[in-house]
Amino acid sequence: MENQRFDITGMTCSACSSRVDKAVASLDGISDVSVNLLKNSMSVTYDPAVTSTQTIIDAVEKAGYGATPHAEKPAAGDAGRKANDTADTEKHAMQKRLILSLLFTVPLFCLSMGHMAGLPLPGFLAGDKNALVFALTQFLLTLPVLVANGACFAKGIRTLIARAPNMDSLIAIGSGAAVLSGVISLYGMAYALGHGDTARASALAGNLYFESAATILTLIALGRYLEARAKGKTSEAITRLLALAPKTARRLENGTETLIPAEQVAVGDILVVKAGDTVPADGIITEGAGYLDESALTGESVPAEKQPGDSVSGATLNQSGHFLMRATHVGDDTALAQIIRLVDEATSSKAPIARLADTVSGYFVPVVIGIAIATTLIWLWLGQSLAFSLSAGIAVLVISCPCALGLATPTAIMVGVGRGAAAGILYKTAEAIETTQAVTTVILDKTGTVTEGKPAITDIILTGDMDETALLSVAASLEKLSGHPLGQAIIDEAEKRGIRPSPVTAYTQTPGQGIGGMIGGSHCQIGNRRLTEALGITTGEAIDHTARTLAEQGKTVLCVTCGESLCGLIAVADTIRPTSVQAVARLKNMGLDTLMLTGDNARTAEAVRRATGIDTVQAEVLPQDKESAIRALQATGKRVAMIGDGINDAPALARADIGIAIGAGTDIAIESADIVLMRSDLADAVTAIRLSRAVMKTIRQNLFWAFFYNIIGIPIAAGVLYPFTGITLNPMIAAAAMSFSSVTVVANALRLRFFRTHDIAATHPETGAAQNTVNIIRLSAATTTERKHIMQQTIGIQGMNCNHCAASVEKALKAIPGVTAVTVDLAGKSATLTTETRIADDSITRAVTEAGFEVTGIR
Repeated sequence: MENQRFDITGMTCSACSSRVDKAVASLDGISDVSVNLLKNSMSVTYDPAVTSTQTIIDAVEKAGYGATPHAEKPAAGDAGRKANDTADTEKHAMQKRLILSLLFTVPLFCLSMGHMAGLPLPGFLAGDKNALVFALTQFLLTLPVLVANGACFAKGIRTLIARAPNMDSLIAIGSGAAVLSGVISLYGMAYALGHGDTARASALAGNLYFESAATILTLIALGRYLEARAKGKTSEAITRLLALAPKTARRLENGTETLIPAEQVAVGDILVVKAGDTVPADGIITEGAGYLDESALTGESVPAEKQPGDSVSGATLNQSGHFLMRATHVGDDTALAQIIRLVDEATSSKAPIARLADTVSGYFVPVVIGIAIATTLIWLWLGQSLAFSLSAGIAVLVISCPCALGLATPTAIMVGVGRGAAAGILYKTAEAIETTQAVTTVILDKTGTVTEGKPAITDIILTGDMDETALLSVAASLEKLSGHPLGQAIIDEAEKRGIRPSPVTAYTQTPGQGIGGMIGGSHCQIGNRRLTEALGITTGEAIDHTARTLAEQGKTVLCVTCGESLCGLIAVADTIRPTSVQAVARLKNMGLDTLMLTGDNARTAEAVRRATGIDTVQAEVLPQDKESAIRALQATGKRVAMIGDGINDAPALARADIGIAIGAGTDIAIESADIVLMRSDLADAVTAIRLSRAVMKTIRQNLFWAFFYNIIGIPIAAGVLYPFTGITLNPMIAAAAMSFSSVTVVANALRLRFFRTHDIAATHPETGAAQNTVNIIRLSAATTTERKHIMQQTIGIQGMNCNHCAASVEKALKAIPGVTAVTVDLAGKSATLTTETRIADDSITRAVTEAGFEVTGIR
C-alpha cells in the first residue's frame, strides 16, 4: 500500500469534501481516504498495482473539483512563506470580492430600501412613470455583484450538473432565483408600460428581488472573508514552526568560516554558532558552550545549557555563548522537520467523530433543495403570492449551512494540535485526540517516566568527624576509578559542588563488597554493608535504623570507611521527577486510575508508588508481561493509555489504546506511540489528556450548534411560524445568519488557542522542596561504630565453575559457627572468611567437601 497527499481545489463546504471522499473511495484498490476541508487536502492510501495517481485525480475532477499531488519538500528558505500562500490567497481573493460587492450593494440597498428609512429618491427614479428606470438601475447595480461572485455560480452549477450539489449550489439557486424573479418583473413592467398600465408597472417595481440577490452574495462574501481570516489563524502554530527553519549557516572549512544557505549543510559539516544565531541543523557540540532557547520545539521557557558532547536541535536559538557543532541530521531528518511532519499529518487526518458530519453532509444539500422546492410549492398551494412563496424558498436555501458542519471538526483539531505542538506535545493523528479523551486508566513505566532514569545521591549520613564535602571527596575519588553507574551519581554530585577528586593509590576491588585505595595516607573504602561486616565494624541502632529506612525507600546505601572507622553512608537512587507527584495527583483528580508497571524489584517499585501516590504497582514485569497486562485491562472494558520511554515499552505502547512516549526515550518507543512528549515531563501527559478533552468538547459544541442552527433555522425560513405569529424570514437576514454561523464555529475553535498548559510546580516527593535535594543527616559518634577484633582466613577451592557453585560454597561456609562474613572469588577460585576467632582447618575442609568441592589450601 502507498500513501499519497493531494491538494484539492473547489471545495467550499462539507458536502464538497464528502463528494470528493465518495468519488475516490469508490475506486478499486483504495484502502483509506481522508479529505480535509480546512486545508483543502486529501490523503489517500491505495494499492499502486490496482489504481494510479492519475486515476485518483480523474475521479476528483469528474466529481467537479481539482486535484494535484501535494508538494512534500518545499525549499527550506520558502517554507514559512509557502505555508501561508493558500490561506493568504484565499483571504485576499475574498477581500477583493467583498470590497467590490459592497461598492455596488450599498447604493443598491439604499436605492431599494431607503424609502423605508425616509431617504429621498433622485427625481429621475421617483414616481410611477420612472418605475422602469428605477428597476433597470437596480439591475445594473446588481450585475457587478453577480460577476464578482461568479465563482459561486460556476461551482454551484457545475456540482449541480454532476448531481453533487454543495453550498455554492444553494447560494447559486437562491440568489439566481431572486435575480430571475427580478428579470421577469422587468419584462412585466416593460409590457405594462407598453400598454399604458403604469399602476401595474409601479406595483411590479415594489416586488423586485435584486437587492436580495446582491445582499445575499455580499453577506456570503463577508462571511467567507471572516472565515478565511479565522481559518488562517488556526494554522498559526504550524506557520510559526515552518518560519523557524534557519535560512543560513556558518560552515567551517580549513579554518575559514563561510556563510552558506542552510539547505546546503551536509551531515558531518562543522558549523559555527554564535550568540543570537539560530542552530542550522541537528548536531553535537564539539567545542565551546551556549545557552539555547528550545521553547519553540519543547515549550520549555528556561534556556538549556549546552556543553561539548551535548546534542542540539536545529531552529533553536543560541541566546549566549559560542560553539562549534558537527551536523548529524539535516533537511527532512531534523527534529523540526519531524515535528512539522507530525503536526501536518495530525491536522490532515480525520477524527472518527467527523464521520457523523460527513454522513449528514452527503445528504444535506439535496435535502435542503428538496425542502426549498416543497416550501415554495406548498405556499403557492395555500394561496400565497408567488413573491411570498419564492421568498420563503430562497430563505430556506440561503439559511442552510453545511459549511458549519464541515468546519466543526477540522478547525478544532488544527487549533488543538497547534496548541499542543507549542507546548511540546505532538499528537500523531486526529484519532489520537479523540481516543485520548476517553481514557480511563493510565499505565506508567517507572524508570525514565516517573523517575529521572539515572541514579543520583538522595541522602548523606555523617557518622564520624568528616563533613559532607570531605566524605564526598573520598567517595568520588574512589568511584572515579570504578566506572560503576552508582558511582557516577557520586561523581556528578561532587562535580556539581566543585569538589575535585584526590589521587588514589593501591586501588583494590573486592567482588561483592566494594572498592578501596590509599588517599592521603589512609586506606579508604566504599561499598555495601558486607564491607563493614568484613572489616568487623558494627554500627549502632541509629545507623542501622537509618540504613533500613533508606533501603525501604528503594535506595541503595553505600558505606564509606577510612582506616577502621565508618565515616558515613551515601544513599543513591533513581530519583522521582520533580513534577511526577503532582502529575499523578492530577491524573487521579481527573477520574483516571493509575498503575505502574516496572521491571525493577518489588521493594523499589513499592517505594516509588508510595512516594508518588500511584494507585497500584506491578514489579519485576517483563516487556511481554506489560503488553499482557494492558490486554487484560482492555478485556475488562478499560480504555488504557500507556506512558513509557524505552525499547521494552514499545509493545505496550502499541497495544494500548493510546501510547504516550517520553520525548527523550528511544526512537522505537516514539514510533510506537500516538503522542510524543518533547519535554520528557510526566506533567505534559496530564496536559495532553486535558487538551484532548478540551478539543473534543469544542468539536461537540460546534457540531451541536451547527445541527441546532439548521434544525431551527430551516423551519423558520420555510415559514412554519407565519400562520401563528405572522413572522417570516427575509432571505437577506437568512444569508447573514448562514454566514455568521460558519464564523461562529471557527471562532469557537479559536478559543483553544488560549488553552492553559499545566501549572504543576516541581516538587520533591518527600521534602516538598522546589527541586530534588540531598538530605544531610549527622549521627552522633556515640551511636555509630565500635571496633571488634577480627581475623580473616582465605581458602583455595577447586571445582567452582559458575555463580551457583560460588553460592553453594558461601552458604556452606556461613553455616560454620563463628563465621561473620564470607566473600567468594569465583575467578580466583578462593573464598575469604571473616571471623572473631580462628576456625579450625578441618571444620572448613569438611564444610567445603560436603558441599561437593575440594580445598586446595588454607591460609
